[in-house]
Amino acid sequence: MSDELKMSVSPVCSKGGKKYAFVSFTDGERSAEGKIPDCRITSSRGFDENELTQLEEYMRHELPQLKKMAAGIDIMRNFMNGTKT
Repeated sequence: MSDELKMSVSPVCSKGGKKYAFVSFTDGERSAEGKIPDCRITSSRGFDENELTQLEEYMRHELPQLKKMAAGIDIMRNFMNGTKT
């Protein structure tokens, strides 16, 4: 993986009483998406198996922080306070 790996976290979603969020990783043209709290990569393009394992380990290690990030996202507040370009 290069030093330019970018990560983003979705807001908390809920289905069937279970809460989850998505964590996206991008590195140039490569991308991967994982799901927490499962800490599993659900889709990827361009990353090798070793790198995907590292991303899953990262999600497991950082799970408490990733959960906080997801819980802290308020879509409506961000939408209402968004800036026009």
